Amino acid sequence: MDQLSEGPLYCAEQIKIPAQLPDILKEFTKAAIRTQPDDALQWSAAYFEALQNGEMPPVKRRLEVDLPPREERVGGLSVGALSVLHSQLGECVRVPLSQVQDKWRAVGCEQSKLDELLAIGNMSGEVEWLKLLALACTALDNSISAALASLCTILTSDPDGGPSRIPVDLFHTLYSYLAQIDGEISKENIALVMEFLNAESERYEGKVGPRDFQHASCPRLDSTRHR
Repeated sequence: MDQLSEGPLYCAEQIKIPAQLPDILKEFTKAAIRTQPDDALQWSAAYFEALQNGEMPPVKRRLEVDLPPREERVGGLSVGALSVLHSQLGECVRVPLSQVQDKWRAVGCEQSKLDELLAIGNMSGEVEWLKLLALACTALDNSISAALASLCTILTSDPDGGPSRIPVDLFHTLYSYLAQIDGEISKENIALVMEFLNAESERYEGKVGPRDFQHASCPRLDSTRHR
């Protein structure tokens, strides 16, 4: 009993709780609920490291209610996860591969899928972020049209539920790149698509979205092997 009494005694008055702690924990809890990380410990470490470094934390804008179970997702990818990565990496044209790998793992995406995409795009060292993002979107659905729709959702400045339009020049760049990777979409087909979309973009301040390139009047984006 004497040994127990030798240690310091603390009372509630001696415990100082930082004034900002409740707000930090509240925001952390809301972020975790929206993001639904598969590895809560890994994601939490990445979250607080980002806050400490003054970076954008790996937080989804909203809960993905229709997200399939992880084992049914390709490489752990989802539009929400890729949106988080874009919010963290999209300010730079080129990003060091090590930085991409760190952020990729933090949102629960699989390293093996990243390695596969890097090989397809012949990327190493510094990564062209928008090209990697475009390739990642093709992994969500084996269709260039669907991949471009996902890209519009991620890249748009429209509010949630809006038309998800992006500048037509950016669309042209992304479509041309994916067509090059596909290898079976002719330049003539790209020209027909862009002729239609350039005309459509004049109605929407130089922007196009899924409603435009998935419309029945628009020439088909995909190659014949996807039909």
